[in-house]
Amino acid sequence: MNKTININLGGIFFHIDELAYQKLKHYLDAIRKSLSDDPQGRDEILNDIELRIGELLSERIKNERQVINEADIDEITKIMGKPEDYLVDEELFEDQQANRSSSPSKKLFRDSEDKFLGGVCAGLGHYFGIDTLWVRILWLVLVFFFGTGILVYIILWILIPQAETTAEKLQMKGEPVNISNIERKIREEFQDVSSRVKDGVNSAAEKVTNPEFKRNVENRAKSGVQEIIETLGKLLTTIFNILGKFIGALLIFIAAITLIALIFGAFSWGSIEMLGFGNDYVHYPPFFYDSIIPYWLLAIFMFLAIGIPFFILFMLGLKILSSNIKSFSTTTKLSLLGVWIIALLGLGFAGINYATQKAYDGVYNQTEDILTTSVDTLRIKMLGDENLSTKKELRRNYGYESVYDNDIQKLYSTRVYVHIKTTDKETAFVKIRKESEGNNRLAANKDAEAIEYQFNLTDKNLLLNGYFLTDFKNKFKEQSVDITLYLPVNTIVYLDNSTRSFLNDIDNVQNIHDRDMPKNYFKMTENGLECLDCNETIFGEDYKEKNGSFNLKLDEKGLKVKVNDENVEVNFDKPVISIN
Repeated sequence: MNKTININLGGIFFHIDELAYQKLKHYLDAIRKSLSDDPQGRDEILNDIELRIGELLSERIKNERQVINEADIDEITKIMGKPEDYLVDEELFEDQQANRSSSPSKKLFRDSEDKFLGGVCAGLGHYFGIDTLWVRILWLVLVFFFGTGILVYIILWILIPQAETTAEKLQMKGEPVNISNIERKIREEFQDVSSRVKDGVNSAAEKVTNPEFKRNVENRAKSGVQEIIETLGKLLTTIFNILGKFIGALLIFIAAITLIALIFGAFSWGSIEMLGFGNDYVHYPPFFYDSIIPYWLLAIFMFLAIGIPFFILFMLGLKILSSNIKSFSTTTKLSLLGVWIIALLGLGFAGINYATQKAYDGVYNQTEDILTTSVDTLRIKMLGDENLSTKKELRRNYGYESVYDNDIQKLYSTRVYVHIKTTDKETAFVKIRKESEGNNRLAANKDAEAIEYQFNLTDKNLLLNGYFLTDFKNKFKEQSVDITLYLPVNTIVYLDNSTRSFLNDIDNVQNIHDRDMPKNYFKMTENGLECLDCNETIFGEDYKEKNGSFNLKLDEKGLKVKVNDENVEVNFDKPVISIN
């Protein structure tokens, strides 16, 4: 039966049996003796060693009543290393360290020695083995693009402890926490502080003993104006440095936004293309259509033409913020310049090719007779195709809709114009005029002829398609269809309400606007259509002035005459009669 002793090791309370206590005491005394020849930092080294031993022992304790035995102390000494192993030359220190220490494991701490705010980025860099600069850049991206960076940084600042002791600093960098590393770390810190103090003292002594320094002091004493100027110069230099840093950060921000957008767009475009519905969701620039260069190559050219300059701006911003960033080699610079010029030439060629596609206007005319008589009433109606278009209302517009006709992708357009004119012929006829643009007259005429348009006459109903179909590559060739209906004099025609947005500058006697003409009967005259059942309110002002209303009214006050909405009064002594 052994005695148990209560000890405080590194601020942690332990129960330890007497034999284990004696072994631990001898171990610490041996370490103290090994450091006795160098009292510089000895106490701090011993405190860190005790803290580390306390941490290792606490990991083995499962409950508060558990007693530490000799086996536990033996395991600890194996991890920490034996004191006599370090009574050797400093040159052999590093070679022997690997054999004496346990396998290192990193722990996440905030680095107080390399911190900008709280040391979170430096700690993450140590933990993941990444340079601190890239971690900070990543954090800026989170702040500017997703808005969560500041909140996450504050949370990590609160949750992650700061590396204060030497053991924690070693754990942060993944180095084994044993006597040798603790001693080495503390010696390095003392040497660093000592060298800084020594350098500062030597620098100050050199300046004081230097005759030139004395002359400078005398000159400054003599010239207060010069001192003010130098102070202002330093102030301006500081301001310009801050401004330069701000410009660098702004360049990084703008370039990062553009590059991320380009990369995201490239991945999105690639995914959509692989799924096979790119044309439905991606709107390409005009010069992509009907180009002799493939879509994917034009996309690469555009990515490089935009991405390379912004990548250069991004690296320039990093160079402004940190002098540690290395410049590109001459080979890299020339390679980037060459690739960028090739991308510009490719896009320039595609732009020229697009411009030539619109250089000439082409026309294709088609004329067909309509078998009807002047006593028949011809009803005109516009038709759409609900199986092709998703639009709920049929009306003329200048855009295109991507549709599939017999599993072939085509453009669905309602750019159709309807004209109605008189003719000297005895029979009515319709003239279809298809228009398109092309890189030469022949190609433009062929593209116009290829436009798919249909109409039909059934039971005195002229059914006109309110749309046409064309190849998908013709999206920017300004294609349209003009329909001109020629009617003999005295032909009666009824305009269906579906024609409202398609009528285009129809000549009529009453000067009625095109949008007011549907849902009425008209008769063709030598001067154009004459409405047979229209309300007078839709007549044009010119027609009303030439063919105004006239009425008379006689009452006890006299005779009232109203001509073209203007009142004229004639007074009599006695009333005679009232006429309306």
